[in-house]
Amino acid sequence: MVLYIKQMKKLLFLTLLLPILFVFAACSDGGDEIENNDVTVETPAITASTGTSLTVTSSVIGSSNQVVKKGFCYSVNTQHPTIKDNNVDADQNFSATISGLMANTSYHIRAYIYNNSRYAYSDVLTATTERLNLDEQLENYVAPAYVDNYVDIAGWNRRNEWNLANVHDPSVMKAEDGYFYMYQTDASYGNAHTAGGHFHCRRSKDLVNWEYLGGVMPSLPTWVIPKLNEIRSGMGLSPVSPKSEDFGYWAPCVHKVRNGLYRMYYSIVCPGHLDGANSWSERAFIGLLENSNPANNDGWEDKGYVITNASDKGLNFHIKPDNWANCYYKWNAIDPSYLVDNNGKHYLIYGSWHSGIAALEVNAETGKPLNTLPSPWGTGEEIAAYGSLIATRKMGDRWQGSEGPEVIYNASTGYYYLFVAYDALGVPYNTRVCRSKNIYGPYLGIDGTNLTETGGEMLPVVTHPYKFNNSYGWVGISHCAVFDDGNGNWYYASQGRFPENVGGNAYSNALMMGHVRSIRWNSQGWPVVMPERYGAVPQIAITEDELVGNWEHIDLSYSYGKQKESSNMTLAADHTITDGTWKGETWKYDAEKQILTANGVELCLQREVDWEANPRTHTIVYAGYTTAKTYWGKKNK
Repeated sequence: MVLYIKQMKKLLFLTLLLPILFVFAACSDGGDEIENNDVTVETPAITASTGTSLTVTSSVIGSSNQVVKKGFCYSVNTQHPTIKDNNVDADQNFSATISGLMANTSYHIRAYIYNNSRYAYSDVLTATTERLNLDEQLENYVAPAYVDNYVDIAGWNRRNEWNLANVHDPSVMKAEDGYFYMYQTDASYGNAHTAGGHFHCRRSKDLVNWEYLGGVMPSLPTWVIPKLNEIRSGMGLSPVSPKSEDFGYWAPCVHKVRNGLYRMYYSIVCPGHLDGANSWSERAFIGLLENSNPANNDGWEDKGYVITNASDKGLNFHIKPDNWANCYYKWNAIDPSYLVDNNGKHYLIYGSWHSGIAALEVNAETGKPLNTLPSPWGTGEEIAAYGSLIATRKMGDRWQGSEGPEVIYNASTGYYYLFVAYDALGVPYNTRVCRSKNIYGPYLGIDGTNLTETGGEMLPVVTHPYKFNNSYGWVGISHCAVFDDGNGNWYYASQGRFPENVGGNAYSNALMMGHVRSIRWNSQGWPVVMPERYGAVPQIAITEDELVGNWEHIDLSYSYGKQKESSNMTLAADHTITDGTWKGETWKYDAEKQILTANGVELCLQREVDWEANPRTHTIVYAGYTTAKTYWGKKNK
């Protein structure tokens, strides 16, 4: 039996997805440029602009009689767009209006022409749409149009169209160039990522439109196998020579340390077993990459080994492979999270399933452990340098059903927040959060449970499998990144999976769409994640009159592997609730704080996209907690 849950996941992907055969037609408009120096396409010029459109014009100098098509391509993120990006045809005067744009947003635009086989492009024009007042912005709002069921573009040769398709275990940070950069585990529908290296990246200026940049690690780092055999030698085991393609590449964590220095911690899971069939699976490593500029996706320099699994059982690794509660390893070197605290100290937080989540201080200059690490086996005292327990689901149990820690510090509340993924990956995956005044704990849940010293079920539930009407809903929503934009706005990012067997697709649960959601902070300083994904909806003040009417209400409280479905709830103008599970209760609204209190439950409101509407539009959503329950909802149009 394989010890690492991550290896199990990899095998699951291989078993389920390799039978899928993708057949893609050759692209007839590949973007090759005309090799004719007699033809020049002039840089576009703006002839009219509004808050949602730009009218552009261009011209051709040279042999224009061979031109069979002309138009304009444009993008928010890509600085040199091609016809593979957004595009619009031009009229006979080489003019066009690009509509459906976002207000006060800069777009990169190029004119193009096409002859019988090739394209020619102009230089880039960067133009900004007009600023609208808030009411105009909401009236003219256009919701994201990309599809969630991305089977048709899942293959490697369609990667420039992915946007947030094929995202798993994302890590997000905002860089000094104003872009948000997202890095991720290799897992993808049909194993598409195997063609492009490891720890794939995309970036965005608006958290809605994402430009795919490719993998940052072309091959297995050269230090991994020698380090593995060095440890095996110390344990009295023979050397191994595993194939690089058999290693697992999981869960990178990226962090801006300062301008000009970015760090990425990553997980490498080693194939094989310690010593034959009656032992545990090989260990995992956490390594470190650094970059001075993430826009240079090839600029990540490997700084090598950081830490590995530690065992307090010495060399007694002949524990039965199915003895999960007493497994050999204490800490599992998977799922790194990196934090610079409010005192400028640097910490690595990591852990997956084994014993719980561990934290240790690292050297600010090197990013490596502050104290020298002894051999990764021995007594509990001997391996103390490998980290301190900060949260556990069950004290003394070595098989946790929890992983993917993410730790942030919110200066406005004065708390460290630890987000953790619970349960199995495919459907049940859900997110919990606890908090502490100290990086090492104790971390307490919303109900007061001490997750550091006694362990227990962590509450509140932050995300959970769910389903609004007119949709298949989402499952597997966890292993999150939590980040801010530097302006007081916080966000939650994770993958969301389709449920199993959607539309007759036996592999639909392997469809992983990147989800970004807004976070609000309730009056008690707890982060509540919005039920609908972020779509840059203008945040116009919500009036009380808008709250009257029908809502879809979800009790998002924990139920293993169950997709929680919405039910109707009606708020009447007289402040009573006339339908739903809270029927007969009352509601009130604090417009200044945008807090709806219904049935005594504080619910944070926000304008977000109604992703289930056809066509998509904006709506109002809520999220809130009691000490035992989580609630999500959205207003019906």
